[in-house]
Amino acid sequence: MTFLKRIAAVLGVSCVFAVSVQANPVNIEVWHTMTSTHKSEFEKIARRFNNEQKDVNVVLKAFPNQEALRKAGEQAVAEKRKPNLVQLPDNRSPEMIAQHKDIIPFHQLLKQYPMKDANWFVPQTTGFMRDSKGLLMAFPYMAEIPVMFYNVDGYKKAGLDSNKPARTWPELQNHLLALRDKAHYQCPFATSHQVTTHLENTAPLNGALYVTPKNGLDNVKGAHLNLLDAVFMRHLSIMVSWKRSDLFPHNSNGTEADSMFADNRCAVITTTSGALARIQEMKGLNFGVAPMPFYDQVVKTPGAPYVSGSALWATSGHTKDQDKATMAFLSFLAQPVIASAWHQRTGFLPLTDAAFRTGDAAFYDRIPGARQLVDSMRSVKDPNSRGFRLRDYPRIEPILSREFDAALSGNTPPVEALTKAVDQAKVLSQDPPGAAPAAKRR
Repeated sequence: MTFLKRIAAVLGVSCVFAVSVQANPVNIEVWHTMTSTHKSEFEKIARRFNNEQKDVNVVLKAFPNQEALRKAGEQAVAEKRKPNLVQLPDNRSPEMIAQHKDIIPFHQLLKQYPMKDANWFVPQTTGFMRDSKGLLMAFPYMAEIPVMFYNVDGYKKAGLDSNKPARTWPELQNHLLALRDKAHYQCPFATSHQVTTHLENTAPLNGALYVTPKNGLDNVKGAHLNLLDAVFMRHLSIMVSWKRSDLFPHNSNGTEADSMFADNRCAVITTTSGALARIQEMKGLNFGVAPMPFYDQVVKTPGAPYVSGSALWATSGHTKDQDKATMAFLSFLAQPVIASAWHQRTGFLPLTDAAFRTGDAAFYDRIPGARQLVDSMRSVKDPNSRGFRLRDYPRIEPILSREFDAALSGNTPPVEALTKAVDQAKVLSQDPPGAAPAAKRR
């Protein structure tokens, strides 16, 4: 009898159990760029996973931004020590990421290691990480939509009905005038993520295409921006007028407006749903959330917004034990109770249908409009809202933000700003991905 078997006999347990107790857990690394509340909540979940079982140990590594993560990733690939999961933002052409030799598409791992709770919330909320065949390329953990937050107390002070936030842009203009003149807000309205909220989603909410043809979903190579559609010209012109009327003092493609709203400096903001994590931390802040406004002169019923955000991508080249351990962690994240808490604490959309149904009713009761907003994503059938594909979009987005700034500052007329954005985007989308713009190569 071996020493191990003798020990097992003394303890009265099977040899298999003795081996499992002695075995070291499988370590997996998860690299991410989450900050603030999102980072804190993710760390809590990872600790809980590590504490509740002994087979897998998750090691998180945070980076200040995607550029820092990218550089570290290049070095890790060269040194053959890739992490198991990497957080990457939606680049609007995820099929290209999935084709990279260092990536293994999520649907392939699902075939080998099925997940118990993989009944996703709705196809619409995971579409930004699906290919043309509907296969998931990454774990859609941080899906979000553009939303409008409004200060309930500010609405009441301005004589507005806080249970009826503005549904249309013209109606919102009337509300902002009251917030400025009656509630005396120096910042009636502000925006974060201005490209997402004021350019990208102006399209699906108003029955237009953001990219032609067919939002680039059929053939990304021939796709180009559709910003010269009349609805974009109308919207940008109105935003310029708000800027001149002191209704819209702050705009950026960052998240500054989120903090300004949380500090009660701005009455209404448009941002992404992930801002909820920061906003609900503020004690005493009474707020509601509503869908993005639309133009009822253009469409009678608004379409649904694009779902975007970040996802966790699995990397290739690991052992079967590590891939299995990776899927064990992702399965844990998808458990209804875990996924529901993540949704309610971060503002990201529910990961699965079970996560939404498991949600704490008190959470939705506390935030006016939250349940209706999330529930509305369950019945989306609008093809314009499936998302869009545009080659090298991460290089195009800064151009769009710059031209949006130029229009709002009065330096460039709205139509000219949109035209310049389209022309510059065409040059980039015709270049090989990652190449220097043609104009600079000459």
